[in-house]
Amino acid sequence: MTIEYTPKGVCSRKMTVEIEDGIILSLRVDGGCSGNLQGIARLVEGMSVDEAIRRTEGIRCGWKDTSCPDQLSKALRQYQK
Repeated sequence: MTIEYTPKGVCSRKMTVEIEDGIILSLRVDGGCSGNLQGIARLVEGMSVDEAIRRTEGIRCGWKDTSCPDQLSKALRQYQK
């Protein structure tokens, strides 16, 4: 299954996550801090959705109430519904 998510409150514009049997196969993020988001994408590949949510939920970016990792957790929560 492929989900597309439009992040809110961050620099990135779109997240595309491919998931199979509860495991993240790939993550692509358009916009945002390229190097950091490529690193996050590689780190979550092969990780369970539950574990990725646990590790990324609630992370803040500077003074913002959210971050790209936190927005990823919101995208993954949508998948769980």
